[in-house]
Amino acid sequence: MHPRSGPDQHPATGDVAYPLLARTAPDVAALDAFVVDCFACPRLVAWREEVARVKRASFRDETYWARPAPGFGDPSARVMVVGLAPAAHGANRTGRMFTGDRSGDFLFAALHRTGFANQPTSTHRGDGLTLTGIRLTAPVRCAPPANAPTPAERTTCGPWLGRELELVDPDVIVVLGGFGWQALLATLQEQGWHVPRPRPRFGHGAEVVLDGPDGRTLTLLGCFHVSQQNTFTGRLTPAMLDAVLVRARELVGGA
Repeated sequence: MHPRSGPDQHPATGDVAYPLLARTAPDVAALDAFVVDCFACPRLVAWREEVARVKRASFRDETYWARPAPGFGDPSARVMVVGLAPAAHGANRTGRMFTGDRSGDFLFAALHRTGFANQPTSTHRGDGLTLTGIRLTAPVRCAPPANAPTPAERTTCGPWLGRELELVDPDVIVVLGGFGWQALLATLQEQGWHVPRPRPRFGHGAEVVLDGPDGRTLTLLGCFHVSQQNTFTGRLTPAMLDAVLVRARELVGGA
């Protein structure tokens, strides 16, 4: 477990104002440093640390990250990928978004095939993986029980995603799943982007262009989540994911 995560070492547990510190981050590196010290949601803090204590048998000799997961990838990316939340034995173990489970294996293989990643695997921080032109993030930064964050937890965690969007300033966002889609639209609306009513519906292959308060535009691309439930059943195939990522690359001019 992270050396600062003992019960007497984070008096800010339950401080829902802490994520507002995101607004002061001058760059992505500073934002990521703030994120990993967040203890705002008691239920999520308790769960991420319980998972790290109990562990999965196959990882019993590993030290779990057990902290919020920062975004990962190119800090000036023109494409972002927004998921749901860290996996209990994935990013909650490794400390890197989408790393350490089969969902991540599926995603990083696709990122490599489509030219965004220098290698097809992501196993741990320091494994040599780099992403170019793309950054991975999520609207909730702690692993939630049953992969189901509450609306209140999404709202509390919202400032992290909001500031990350401002700092990275992408042109295209690939959204994995309906939860991420709704959370992202809520955050964009809070930032002054024009989100139509009723809100655009999520669907695999959905493509929505939003107008920003400064005359900019942002394209959202819907994609089924890379969860094992989708990839094992064939609801999401490698070709389907590749097609969405290729479309994202086309929209930014193939850069």
